[in-house]
Amino acid sequence: MAVKLKLTRMGSKKHPFYRVVAATDETRRDGRPLEYLGFYNPMTNPADVRLDVEGIKGWLAKGAKPTTTVQAILRKHMS
Repeated sequence: MAVKLKLTRMGSKKHPFYRVVAATDETRRDGRPLEYLGFYNPMTNPADVRLDVEGIKGWLAKGAKPTTTVQAILRKHMS
């Protein structure tokens, strides 16, 4: 059972809001995650991103793989 860092969609129609979560790769996009790690709001200018850096580093150390979108967000907003 592999763990991935991915986005779950929240918000209403045409106003998306995403949570960054750690979930198994078999879990549906909006299924129950293992842990909430932050959020990403692309509707604001600039995009509003808040991340639990320690939690993300912990999951990456355990072998979790980020999706391509989450990897781009992490690369841009983590130092």
